[in-house]
Amino acid sequence: MFLFSSKKRVLIVSIFCLLIFSAFKISNSSYFEIARNLDVFTSLFKEVNAQYVDEVKPEKLIKNGIQGMLETLDPYTDFIPEEEAESFRISTTGQYAGVGALVGDVKGKLVITHPYEGFPAYNAGLKVGDEIIAINDVILKGKNTFEVSNLLKGQPKTKVKIVVKRFGQKEPLTFDVTRAKISIKNVSVTEKLNNDIGYIKLDEFTPGASKEFTAAFNQLKVQGIKSLVIDLRDNPGGLLREAVNIVNLFLPKNTLIVETKGKTEESNTKFHTLNNPADLAIPIVVLVNDGSASASEIVAGSLQDYDRAVLIGQQTFGKGLVQITKPLAYNTQLKITTARYYIPSGRCIQALNYAQRKEDGSASKMSDTIRAEFKTKAGRIVYADDGLAPDIFIEQKSFPSVINVLIEEGLFFDFATQFVNSKTINQIDINEIEIGQPEFQSFIKFVKEENFSYSSPLNKQVQQLAQAIEKEKSAIELKKQLENIQSIIQQDKVQDLNNHQLTIRRILKQQIAFHLQLTKGLVISALPDDEAFIQAQSILTDNTTFEKLLNR
Repeated sequence: MFLFSSKKRVLIVSIFCLLIFSAFKISNSSYFEIARNLDVFTSLFKEVNAQYVDEVKPEKLIKNGIQGMLETLDPYTDFIPEEEAESFRISTTGQYAGVGALVGDVKGKLVITHPYEGFPAYNAGLKVGDEIIAINDVILKGKNTFEVSNLLKGQPKTKVKIVVKRFGQKEPLTFDVTRAKISIKNVSVTEKLNNDIGYIKLDEFTPGASKEFTAAFNQLKVQGIKSLVIDLRDNPGGLLREAVNIVNLFLPKNTLIVETKGKTEESNTKFHTLNNPADLAIPIVVLVNDGSASASEIVAGSLQDYDRAVLIGQQTFGKGLVQITKPLAYNTQLKITTARYYIPSGRCIQALNYAQRKEDGSASKMSDTIRAEFKTKAGRIVYADDGLAPDIFIEQKSFPSVINVLIEEGLFFDFATQFVNSKTINQIDINEIEIGQPEFQSFIKFVKEENFSYSSPLNKQVQQLAQAIEKEKSAIELKKQLENIQSIIQQDKVQDLNNHQLTIRRILKQQIAFHLQLTKGLVISALPDDEAFIQAQSILTDNTTFEKLLNR
């Protein structure tokens, strides 16, 4: 890092401002306003740097000023300083060099939560649930997951020694792992299911997503599928062109998929399919939820607008904004929103208007009253301004509070780790995993041994009432009644786990399947109880209903 004198700092800021100024195409009407404010900023910075009672850090001041300015825009426009450039690159490309494993904090232990299949950690034999205790002789006690991840990363073909504790093993296990370039897959599950239904789970739209998806679809076609489910739930999006290429598989060449409209000429672009399609007839269902955003909404929305697929699930996120990354001085970058995108029916599905803020500073809805109506190719009415509405809505069920606490405390994960490592079931078919009454009782015993502490919402309210009664000396009779209520609630807490036995057994099955076969195991084991998928399966095996939904 370069160090500058105060005079040089001011000079640099002045030059920086002038460069910004000269980079804009400024109309005569705004010329004075921009020049005046840049002059104010420069003089203010100069005086603060020279006069403030404590020593200031110019870099920090400028960075905070930049962040403050960008916060008035949208949450997707962001400044990426040089030290964060690598993290940003990894998040946008899914590529880095290391061992290929996620590390999490599970009840204070640094645990491998996901070794990616086919990469060094997985190939070396590291498993879900292994507690990492040392890396290259560095003891990890007191370190956080970020520090551990940095120790695991490094140049390709370099070695790293990883020491872990594994349940059921008396002594720690040591693994010598050779780092490699890691490219996280966009398609996590490709499976032919009952009734010749193909299933593809697409997690992101990083570079190569369309190639992966095409390969997955071709594989399923060879296996003889007659219909397809594309699962875009919780897919946050990514590269627009990857989305267009995926849609291209199912729509004719030269079909308009998305149009972007912005302030500059280069922001106004129409994206058409460029290649011949792979299949124009196969029935398609797309699963979406409120975590489906951006490129996911382009895929789902264009297939809906051309009446090519039925959407099932919940309202999507509603991100109709396009970002590009611009390089700045000193290896910094700007990720900036340059346009809105419009899918084939002409609608923009952007939900929030960041240009109009409420009194509390939050963004207002694009349309707080009546949403604009548009029509699909077959004449079905669809709406703009608040994400995509599915053709079949499935209510998203939430877990009861006791289940959420079990998940947050890592008890399902820990039990699955012990269950898998205490049995020789590594090669078992995940469809054969049965969590019956004996396994449920084993889990209840495990939870008790872990001193599971759970306070229900009702119990919290009673505790607040008890605190209020304590202040009233005359409320002796009321206090006795409250003690009786607390006793009943305590008994109900014991019954809470039994009351939710079916849910607990399902989650245990999914966690065990994940320990055995990672994401594929988790997803496939969950599908039989997945209401959105059950609905998809139903309409894909009933062609009349499918055609009627698309107004054909």
